[in-house]
Amino acid sequence: MKRKLRHVAISGNIGSGKTELTARLARHYGWTPLYESVDKNPYLRDFYYDMGRWAFHLQVYFLNTRFRQVKQIEQSDGTVVQDRTIYEDAHIFAHNLHSTGLMSERDYASYLDLYRSMIDMTPPPDLLIYLKADIPKLVANIQKRGRDFENAMSLEYLRNLNQRYEEWIGSYDLGKVLTIDVNDLDFVERVEDFAVVAGKIDLELYNLFNQ
Repeated sequence: MKRKLRHVAISGNIGSGKTELTARLARHYGWTPLYESVDKNPYLRDFYYDMGRWAFHLQVYFLNTRFRQVKQIEQSDGTVVQDRTIYEDAHIFAHNLHSTGLMSERDYASYLDLYRSMIDMTPPPDLLIYLKADIPKLVANIQKRGRDFENAMSLEYLRNLNQRYEEWIGSYDLGKVLTIDVNDLDFVERVEDFAVVAGKIDLELYNLFNQ
């Protein structure tokens, strides 16, 4: 019996285009999109102005919402495309906050304990799509969407996150990974660029389910 595609996840740094690609893939393939909680996030704005004060609160909030999404995916009858994964919360963002001194040892230990309890009940996505973008591309996209609170984000913060992403994606072994370099792509404005992305995904899905 042919295996069913249940879960596709889009990963990448802030400003890499995850949310836009999630929306376009949902329309293109008829998948159900699950977005990262930004507009309704009670901590995100405060976090960018005082990261040390709100780091733990923000990461626990993201972790909880992402875990709920995983449970929703498990109960779905169709294919779900998810904007960012639960793994990134821990391996990228919480890890970076702790290593740069913005999350205390005590808070980080509590966070990891909670994460490990959740991850034991979290099946990995069938396909993980990593959007690789350099700092100029990230900054341009962040400026284009115009969220005022993101103006407080430093270039150093973005660089640190990019380094964490490269380390994490290089060691990810839970399933199939498709890396797409988006530095020279604009799949929002150029139909031909989206076609390039969709073509890469089509090939991966064919290989994944026709072996």
